[in-house]
Amino acid sequence: MDAAPILSRLAELFQRHGLETVLIGNAAAALLGAPITTVDIDFFFRETPANRKKLTAIASELSAVLFRPYYPRIRMIRLMNDDRALQVDFLGEAHGIRSFEGLRARAQRIRLGDSDSELYVADLADIIKSKKAAGRPRDKAVLELLEKTLEETTRSKGQARSSKKER
Repeated sequence: MDAAPILSRLAELFQRHGLETVLIGNAAAALLGAPITTVDIDFFFRETPANRKKLTAIASELSAVLFRPYYPRIRMIRLMNDDRALQVDFLGEAHGIRSFEGLRARAQRIRLGDSDSELYVADLADIIKSKKAAGRPRDKAVLELLEKTLEETTRSKGQARSSKKER
């Protein structure tokens, strides 16, 4: 399954409705080059009455429903459309993340598809920090891959800067 079409559609809807989000978790790590797969899409957002209203409008456009699952024990709103096999989680808090503002300031803006809309994608270091703080077995299982990806990305960026200086 290629998540790019749904991520592109979500980016368009977020922009149109003015909902500020940051993609986190394995989906974000995959977009940043980590060799992992995932079926869930998680966004961090400011959980306010205004943003819940925006989420309701977005869910309506996607013919989806919003609800709060009994698990995990964090503030989360799930958007689902079973006919499209769509499940997107919106987290008002995440392990190891202190603030939406800080996370967004470190995030990369990524454009998907032909759309002019962009998604904020959490920095790989923040994803690793969150997974370590969560401490769940499924998070621990991908930490080594994420850390190696971060090392390689950091090394590549350093080499790119060095070659620019030499020119």
